[in-house]
Amino acid sequence: MNPQVPTKGVLAALWLPTDANGNLLTHELGQNLAFLKSHGIHGVLALGSTGEFPQFDIEQRKRALATMAELAAPLPVIANVSDIRPRAVAEVGRFARQIGLPAIAIMTPGFFPSSQDDVLAHFLHAADTSGLPTFLYNFPELTGTRINLETVAAFADRAPMAGIKQSGREFDYHKDLIRLGKEKNFVVFSGADTRLLEIFAFGAAGCIGGLVNIAPELMVHLYRVCCEGAAGSPHPAFERLQKIGEIVDRLTFPLNIGAGMEARRLHVGEPKAVVSPRSREIYDGIAMDLRTLFAEWGLAPAAGAAALRAAGAA
Repeated sequence: MNPQVPTKGVLAALWLPTDANGNLLTHELGQNLAFLKSHGIHGVLALGSTGEFPQFDIEQRKRALATMAELAAPLPVIANVSDIRPRAVAEVGRFARQIGLPAIAIMTPGFFPSSQDDVLAHFLHAADTSGLPTFLYNFPELTGTRINLETVAAFADRAPMAGIKQSGREFDYHKDLIRLGKEKNFVVFSGADTRLLEIFAFGAAGCIGGLVNIAPELMVHLYRVCCEGAAGSPHPAFERLQKIGEIVDRLTFPLNIGAGMEARRLHVGEPKAVVSPRSREIYDGIAMDLRTLFAEWGLAPAAGAAALRAAGAA
């Protein structure tokens, strides 16, 4: 396995700021990544669900991957190549290899129902065409199809499986995946940002989370205390993450992540989808309430982002 492939730690399921035409705001993304890196994150998942990858065409995804690879360095970047179209999966995966990314991630195709045999074939196609170690990415609430344990095992037997990201409501599934990972030699990352104490107690290797964009220092602290034996208590950070989760859950994902980032004065850009006035009102309320909490907790606004905004207003 490539030593650059992430096998543990806190990875950001990275938010991608774009302009009104859907173009990536490179300088602003760089400011956001500098903020995350300053708090000790261990890597990045590029073009995941938090990054709203279905909103980008293939060429935009390739440009975004190249940009993230440059801006995130020296952190490892996992390229999510998920798509309903096998051609798109192959093209993005080959590009990820060409620019030197260490691994890809792949979800079930989505929209149309898929049998587990077809899901496995889709995953094998992604691994074969990319030539890279592969993370499976289970999020059935978004894709409509669960990755069953037998499918994970079959993929691990036939392809270079690096790990799996488990997201969604089926929390106890982490236990089955971690047991299988020990048998088949792959790692499990979790998207359950507000339940990290339990996740780490189960034996997960780390997390790949949307809340990392908002409060990376809390998540890195939890990881260091729970998984690396660092001094300190995990409970204050854990309780704060749960409170953040309660507040952002007023709004649908992933727009709620943007609201939390607004509270840290990070760059969110323009919405990639149509947002109703009601959702905008909730969004603003989340940002306001979190801004108050962050001030109470001493979580400072992102300095680079604040400076960039000030320069733009001058």
